[in-house]
Amino acid sequence: MKKLLLPLLLFSVLLSAQAQDRQRAREYGVKIGVLPTGKMNAITDVAGVKVGHTTLVKGSQVRTGVTAILPHSGNLFQEKVPAAVFVGNGFGKLAGSTQIIELGNLESPIILTNTLGVGTAMNAVVDYTLKQPGNGKVQSVNAVVGETNDGGLNDIRGRHVKEQHVQEAILQAKEGPVAEGNVGAGTGTVCFGFKGGIGTSSRQLPQSLGGYTVGVLVQTNFGGVLQIDGAPVGEELKQFSFSKQVLEKADGSCMIIVATDAPVDARNLERMAQRAMLGLAKTGGIASNGSGDYVLAFSAHPGLRIPYSADQSTQTVTLLRNDDMSALFLATIEATEEAIINSLFKAETMQGKDNQTVQALPLDKTLEILKKHHVLQP
Repeated sequence: MKKLLLPLLLFSVLLSAQAQDRQRAREYGVKIGVLPTGKMNAITDVAGVKVGHTTLVKGSQVRTGVTAILPHSGNLFQEKVPAAVFVGNGFGKLAGSTQIIELGNLESPIILTNTLGVGTAMNAVVDYTLKQPGNGKVQSVNAVVGETNDGGLNDIRGRHVKEQHVQEAILQAKEGPVAEGNVGAGTGTVCFGFKGGIGTSSRQLPQSLGGYTVGVLVQTNFGGVLQIDGAPVGEELKQFSFSKQVLEKADGSCMIIVATDAPVDARNLERMAQRAMLGLAKTGGIASNGSGDYVLAFSAHPGLRIPYSADQSTQTVTLLRNDDMSALFLATIEATEEAIINSLFKAETMQGKDNQTVQALPLDKTLEILKKHHVLQP
């Protein structure tokens, strides 16, 4: 009887995949890494973090959107959070990054959108910040906006993202489950030659390692040779960068947002951001010449917030020691890897600009490959 269980389970999983009722990777038995996930397996498992999307699908040409990430529900300008940036490959636009690098803090919502929407998104964030109660005398705002180029499926030159769309994403941001795939800033993206999108995942450290949470959200739009938990999926599907079978270039971009509730400052947040690129590499991404691969990491720990104005010239905080960072590094790598895979599993086939169609990752064939390489778990 036991010998029949795994084949029956796989048969059931394949039927679900073939019906295109697309689920997250873990729903099919793909369990990446060794650390447990948070309750929702999302960046919002980090207490206080919110995510909002505005998805723009209009006619046959518009396939784009906006994703907003808020580190906490308060006034971010008045209560900044420690943050850091790491550049895997700099062919892209991450507005506001130099001030984060210089000062080690974040003072605005993080916005993800398309390449030509960055300026519009910055204006929207500035407007949102200036109008918040308590910011009546603010004269400088470091608006943080990242992007990937969705010009394959989207009429990017039409610049369809407007300020109202950005503010809608901010105002609609909420805690809880996060929509993935063809939503928000991931609406028109392409990853490993398949439909990319928004993906998220989290890891929960055991109490013996501090009990901290690490959450990751990605906007996937890059190339390489897809691997899922070590299985050579892209190679066996014969769809990968530089292959003779597919005219698919490696260029593209990936925005990676890392959040944690651990008490770590900008210096160790940068070290965590560096490890996120290892998670991207484990999926087969190569950070090609034309790829904008950026990681922005922040700590939502309430005790580390940086006040805009204070009566004292010093600030005393409690920080995690360097010797206790390794578990957070592992959590970052695992969550990044799974977030990218989730973006592929949840994304659906899309037709867009000039009738171009990008197929979703074929789950039935993918699951067969994963079974062959002993990746699926009952």
